[in-house]
Amino acid sequence: MHIRLFLMAAVFCCASFSALAQTITVFAAASLKEVLDEQVAAFEKQSGQKVSISYAGSNVLARQIQNGAPVDIFISADKEWMDYLEAHKLLVPQSRINLVSNQLVLIAPADNPVQLILKRGPQLEHAIRQSLAGQRFAIADPEAVPAGKYAKAALQSLGLWATVQPFLASTENVRAALTLVARGETPLGIVYRTDALAEPRVRVIGVFKAELHPPITYPAALLQSSQQPQAKALLHYLGSSAARSVWQSRGFITP
Repeated sequence: MHIRLFLMAAVFCCASFSALAQTITVFAAASLKEVLDEQVAAFEKQSGQKVSISYAGSNVLARQIQNGAPVDIFISADKEWMDYLEAHKLLVPQSRINLVSNQLVLIAPADNPVQLILKRGPQLEHAIRQSLAGQRFAIADPEAVPAGKYAKAALQSLGLWATVQPFLASTENVRAALTLVARGETPLGIVYRTDALAEPRVRVIGVFKAELHPPITYPAALLQSSQQPQAKALLHYLGSSAARSVWQSRGFITP
């Protein structure tokens, strides 16, 4: 009897150790880097579980998941790419949650004193043209990347899309657009408010009202390909009250 109990305990311990030894793999939108690194570090310390994160545009990550990338959790910067994976039955049913939301802002290099009021009309159009002075306007890919799609919608709402389209510097993700402005390679760009807070070389010169674009939502979900039982615990942690203060400290808006 004692031998049987010992063997059962040994099997349980080995199984638990095996689960912890297996790294949780997360695919996440590029705009989440600093805050998610911080959240995961806290989770690892608390649980002893290792986590690996890959950051890129949500469109790129969703395509990789569709093509069979072994991933436990996906966090998108919009609902459309999560809807896409759900339509292909790649998500664990009932695991999807909305983690946080964000704001869209217009930025310039930190040493640029320009300040704009984002109100539709000829004055704004003239100010944008004057600020660009024939140079490029940085946004993420407006046809595929969430931040770029939000930016296009906001510019269309303000009647500015035709004005800026010939000058677009379209990037693979929102952090690449942020970098162009931070380096002074473009005088203007559109990113998330949290991106601007994370980069001291840029300053916010205007905030787009929420009604100018679709709601900015970051959904997260477990994937059917997951073989890591601890992934559910990480997803729960990211949506918990313990994680809320970290999200807020980085500028994200929590439910």
